[in-house]
Amino acid sequence: MSDDAKQEALAAWYKLLRQPEIRMDSEEHYDELLKAADEMERTGLINGSEWRVLVREAGVAFASAIAGLGGGT
Repeated sequence: MSDDAKQEALAAWYKLLRQPEIRMDSEEHYDELLKAADEMERTGLINGSEWRVLVREAGVAFASAIAGLGGGT
């Protein structure tokens, strides 16, 4: 896989992280981030360590979204 393909896939992932699709709830957003990370690892664009970083970041975003919902924001 090329570095360009990897950079494009990661850029798309981080864009989704920052800007969830309209009408996507927190759980759907988290699921989509995990699916995208899984697919990047499956196709060899990222390795296991990189996958774990993405999954961790998705988890932090999900926890923040849930805390925000419960906190009245």
